[in-house]
Amino acid sequence: MKTFTLDEAQSLLPVLESLLKRAIEGKMIAEEKEAKLHELRQRIFLSGGMHVNVIAVARQRAEIDKFVQQAKDAVAEIDSIGVQVKDLETGLLDFPCMVNSEIVLLCWKMGESHIDYWHTVDAGFRGRQPLDERFSKNRPPRPN
Repeated sequence: MKTFTLDEAQSLLPVLESLLKRAIEGKMIAEEKEAKLHELRQRIFLSGGMHVNVIAVARQRAEIDKFVQQAKDAVAEIDSIGVQVKDLETGLLDFPCMVNSEIVLLCWKMGESHIDYWHTVDAGFRGRQPLDERFSKNRPPRPN
């Protein structure tokens, strides 16, 4: 498992936020288009059948698949960096971090300007605590 210092995690936020927005956008658009197809299926069912433009429906299905793949690709890219996507709905990310020989998670949520919180691996989001001096000690010395 890759671990990050606070500075490393903070420096990745602009790239991760962009990827997260792409994943959220893909998911939202796919869900909207899927809801429209569901409405069509309901209308067909309630009317006892109807003529459907099969080509248009196939195009819609292909578009849904494209946006689902966009979301999956963005999440996979975040994962390949070593960052954990905890909740796509809220844009919640965790960064494994070694503090005092223990792995903890730096916790960032979309809309926050900085990483200001952490929690233990077991505690999750509800166990979020403000960063303390241990995290600044974790920073490697800067070369002159």
